[in-house]
Amino acid sequence: MRRIVLLIAVAVSIPLAAQTGSARPASINPKVRAITAFVRMDRSTSDKQIADALAVLQKLKAEFVSSGYEVETVRLTTQPLTELVAGLSEDQALAFLRQLDERSAKDNFLLNVGPAMLHDSDDPASMQLLEKALSTLPHVSASAIIGDEDGIHWRAIRRTAELVRYVSEHSPESKGTFNFAASAMMKPLSPFFPGSYHTGPGRQFTIGFESANLVQDVFASDKGNAEAAIHDLTAALTKHAQVAEKIGKKVAAETGWSYMGVDPTPAPLGDVSIGAAIEAFTGARFGSSGTLTAARIITTAVKAVPVTQAGYAGLMVPVMEDKVLAQRWAESTYNVDSLLAYSAVCATGLDTVPLPGDITIEQMARIFGDVASMAVKWNKPLSARLQPIKGKKAGDQTDFRDPILSNTTVHGLP
Repeated sequence: MRRIVLLIAVAVSIPLAAQTGSARPASINPKVRAITAFVRMDRSTSDKQIADALAVLQKLKAEFVSSGYEVETVRLTTQPLTELVAGLSEDQALAFLRQLDERSAKDNFLLNVGPAMLHDSDDPASMQLLEKALSTLPHVSASAIIGDEDGIHWRAIRRTAELVRYVSEHSPESKGTFNFAASAMMKPLSPFFPGSYHTGPGRQFTIGFESANLVQDVFASDKGNAEAAIHDLTAALTKHAQVAEKIGKKVAAETGWSYMGVDPTPAPLGDVSIGAAIEAFTGARFGSSGTLTAARIITTAVKAVPVTQAGYAGLMVPVMEDKVLAQRWAESTYNVDSLLAYSAVCATGLDTVPLPGDITIEQMARIFGDVASMAVKWNKPLSARLQPIKGKKAGDQTDFRDPILSNTTVHGLP
């Protein structure tokens, strides 16, 4: 890709007559948003490991391009941060991360150094290192795990809130928070950042699409017809996921790397809007009645795609990465609570949520706690990417100078 009314949300559907099997209009291929390689990095051989990973990523990119797809980004995720910098002083660790940051910019790949806290028992000292890295290194992404099969990580939640506050106050334009997410119940090997991580041997890769345009095509045709939309969206997503699986297996056989799956989540960006797609189905502004049903339809279709799946496998609702969502946020048609309610039927959480700069650590800890509680209760991957903005208060406009982020209104919290 920043409380809880959920019991009635789990089984919502619309009892409309199904008209499945209808002919679908041809659609422009979605972009491949992310091809992500997972590397267990040895600092003494990191240059060669990065070069080897990039060779595999470029091979995958070339296969997609020859099949008619545009590839937006190639990415590299290391082992968790604590393991990556084990044995180094903080100054040495920052120097090493700076080298990786510079290599990422030079060779045009996105970099993720995994969670600074993977377990609640982990030494939170690594979060201090990450605070400084996120505040000064623009190409490094990372995360913290705030809930897993063992339960909610309350120590990590508190330290995460402190980190987000620090980075919002010390990074240029408060933008370092864009490269950080707190996640709960997330499995390893997601292609999407910042929550991507792995704990295995490396030499693996996964793939994610930017396919909100497919959802909009289907929803415009099947407006109001839930069963038809599930059927047709499953078919549309499957077509491209199967291409990715074929390419993944081919490159894996040729390189000795392991293909670990596709995340069929229809990621949006800018004009490729999941907000516009949902409005095409409901006929109303995002956040109106029916939005939760549309979220359920998308997630049901995603889960039904018959390929090896990785990552979220659900729905992303990034407030500032989607032009329609940013506009509706400014219009107050939805808020943090409604996003969490939608999370009852999909994998979303809170993504790129702008917040006042004076939000307290306690307020953010409560938000992270709600996300972790939802994820652990329903055993689903959720994340929170909260973005407090220094100097901004409720009613102000964000002013990020970044083509990825659509500026919107900052709202206060109750």
